[in-house]
Amino acid sequence: MRAVRSFSTVLAAIGLAAAGATAAQAEMTLTSDDIADGDALSEAHVYAGFGCEGDNLSPSLSWSGAPEGTQSYVVTVYDPDAPTGSGWWHWTLFNIPADTTSLPTGVGVEAPVPEGAVQGRTDFGSTGFGGACPPEGHGPHHYIFTVYALPDESLPLDESASGAMVGFFLQGALDSASITATYER
Repeated sequence: MRAVRSFSTVLAAIGLAAAGATAAQAEMTLTSDDIADGDALSEAHVYAGFGCEGDNLSPSLSWSGAPEGTQSYVVTVYDPDAPTGSGWWHWTLFNIPADTTSLPTGVGVEAPVPEGAVQGRTDFGSTGFGGACPPEGHGPHHYIFTVYALPDESLPLDESASGAMVGFFLQGALDSASITATYER
């Protein structure tokens, strides 16, 4: 657990540095009616496949406090605990219009993707949200849901973009906010 906290702390520090923000400048907040920071994900947000039998629905997300100059948003879900050497990208949704400040439960399944937004390729090999599905007996995994405010209207990417590629373009983010939830099986 200690290594996970250290890794999470490093990720948070990198996120702030990449956004060019100090703790005093970080004003964005991210909330959800479906998930809470530090709590376990429900079966609604568990993958349907790879031996998992969840509903595979993205949770609702709402954000506020974006800095002036925000032209678009990116939402990512990343699991740093996946035994891959590079973590696991569960979702990238980018080119979210600047006037959008929330996403309902089940984007791309039960609710439409915001007009102009693009869902990238997950590490499951498909586009759209890919819920939690850690290996059995591997212990709790941490799912970092993050919204980034960008100074660009859109990224030069399409639905074939990997999470790592989307992450590359987040280096210029103005600010970000995260919720980390857990899941194990």
